[in-house]
Amino acid sequence: MGVTVKGEGKGVMKSKMKCVGLIGLVLSAFSLFVHFLLARYTDEGIVEYQSSITIFSWRPTLESYDLNPLYRRLWGPVKHLEPLLPDANPRTYYPDPSSQTTGFIFVRIQGGFHEIRNAISDVVAVSRFLNATLVIPEILSTTSSKGISSQFKSFAYLYDMDQFMMALEKDVKMVKTLPKNLKGARRKKEIPVFRVPYSASPYYYLHHVLPVLNKHSVVELVVSDGGCLQATLPPHFEEYQRLRCRVAFHALQLRPEVQELAQRVLQRLRSPGRPYIAFDPGMARDALAYYGCAELFQDVHTELIQHKRSWMIKRGIVKGKLYVNSEEQRLNGSCPLMPEEVGIILRAYGYSRDAIIYVSGGEVFGGQRTLIPLRSMFENVIDRSSLTMGWELSRIYGREANLESYPKTPPSVVEDKKAVEWKFAGPRPRPLPPPPARPKTYNIEGWWGWVAESDNEPDSTVFELRTNAHKLLWEAIDYVVCVEADVFIPGFDRDGKGHPNFASLVMGHRLYESAASKTYRLNSHYRKELANLLEKNRDDLYHANHTWLTSIRRHLTRSLVNGLTEASGESKPLSFLSHPVPECSCLRRVSDEMSFNSSSLTHMQVQAALGVRNHCPAWMDRGLNSRSKDKETEEDLDEDDSLSSGLFFKPNHESIGEEMNKEEAHLDDQDEEGGE
Repeated sequence: MGVTVKGEGKGVMKSKMKCVGLIGLVLSAFSLFVHFLLARYTDEGIVEYQSSITIFSWRPTLESYDLNPLYRRLWGPVKHLEPLLPDANPRTYYPDPSSQTTGFIFVRIQGGFHEIRNAISDVVAVSRFLNATLVIPEILSTTSSKGISSQFKSFAYLYDMDQFMMALEKDVKMVKTLPKNLKGARRKKEIPVFRVPYSASPYYYLHHVLPVLNKHSVVELVVSDGGCLQATLPPHFEEYQRLRCRVAFHALQLRPEVQELAQRVLQRLRSPGRPYIAFDPGMARDALAYYGCAELFQDVHTELIQHKRSWMIKRGIVKGKLYVNSEEQRLNGSCPLMPEEVGIILRAYGYSRDAIIYVSGGEVFGGQRTLIPLRSMFENVIDRSSLTMGWELSRIYGREANLESYPKTPPSVVEDKKAVEWKFAGPRPRPLPPPPARPKTYNIEGWWGWVAESDNEPDSTVFELRTNAHKLLWEAIDYVVCVEADVFIPGFDRDGKGHPNFASLVMGHRLYESAASKTYRLNSHYRKELANLLEKNRDDLYHANHTWLTSIRRHLTRSLVNGLTEASGESKPLSFLSHPVPECSCLRRVSDEMSFNSSSLTHMQVQAALGVRNHCPAWMDRGLNSRSKDKETEEDLDEDDSLSSGLFFKPNHESIGEEMNKEEAHLDDQDEEGGE
């Protein structure tokens, strides 16, 4: 009997141990699941991202590389533009907006990131001189058919609405929505609507819009081409130019979630402690079609561009012929510089193989293969997708409907019939099964499956509509990274309507915020010169001689200052935000020590060419005198870099004599002074 009890005791102990083990396994699994959720949905995922992925690679450099003359030439500020500072405050009598306004202005804005930004600054200025109440503009149609989150609607999808209203409370009266009675009138389409022409004059609003506004107390403006107010206003409208600057560069702040992600991208980009180059290819399909640059690709993308150009001709956007000699356009400076050409130019200028290059815009037209030559020249070519994770992007989109739940296009009767015949067919040989539905696979602006089958571009799917909406957020992140870059270089400066594009807006913001930051302004003149230099040396681009390298350097250096003065005659008449000088800038006072040297004369020549006359307030002049002591040594910093490492260009002669080095240094001094 005792034996039986002992056996039963052992069985109970075993079952208890099994229960304990099972409970332990369940708890372990639950713990792993909780840790996974924490890593997936909290900011702790950022630490894991930074520690597990190595993005950059480079060779060791000098510890004091910031004192290296080559470093100063490649990354340092443009000396002659250092006295130019931002000053968008009113300078004349400027009263607060009146509580009694002429009525409400409701605005619907269509277009890309740069068009929206231009249009918002324009409509605020229009509301100011019409003494109207501005309703927060509608910049995005967030209909449920796109599955876009209702959490962020219209203006608040991209920008911080409260910050916008607070920053401009002394400039214009604003409300978030129309009053209830006017909302009802708008639904019934009883509100007068104006489709505002591009770059309309102030007198258009005074003579056409204002009388209707006084009569109906509300008007609706539809802005589709970007700017709705002419860029160059009469002199007595100068305060409205400064208002545009306050809107674009101070009031328009990205909403907190987008701004936070943009700052994270910047932190990850700068975490190694190295400067970086921002490169905007500007190779949008619309721009390539508008300027007739189809033959730059020599594949299916050529047909895509031609199809778009045909569409633009039918709608009167393009006035020229369908077929254009793309090579002539390229050599004339009317086409973008290809990524390979930009890479060659940067290497010729002296940037080493391990320099960091941030490619704005993510996927360029033509696909990632167009970036292969650039990646072969530089080890650290990255874009937004390299510095963000999928869940980080999803967080800024908000909660969205699942696209799989949307009804799909039903199969045709013919396809149904084929499927039935295949299912009930007899023994072999049997008819071939119907081909599976081919998905429309393409790059963001590239490949379309319909090219070889149809003359009509298919309607956008729900997924494509959503993707196009999210491009605004992606471009917003790129905009912050490009404005903050140590060096910025554009591949092109025009969009698909012939207006200044995203890169032009970046250059204008950099000119306002930090004029001395290195910005290569490759307008049509410099694109033409560089394209011809590249063409003349086409067979020996990777074994360039000293003369060719010097010519490339000369043109790129001159674009820093001369390109700025040329932009005042090319970009500014089309978009004020692309060149907000002299209205939104001031000059620091030059000290007595600097007033008698040759460099100060050059400063004065540059400033006279830009038209800046206003002197900055006294508090902005601090720190200038301390820099003047180093002036004489700075003149000798931008010298020869023939010994710089990492260049794949090999001069024809292994040794370059001291006389050639002195000649190259002399050319650098001339270029820094803006000489011809």
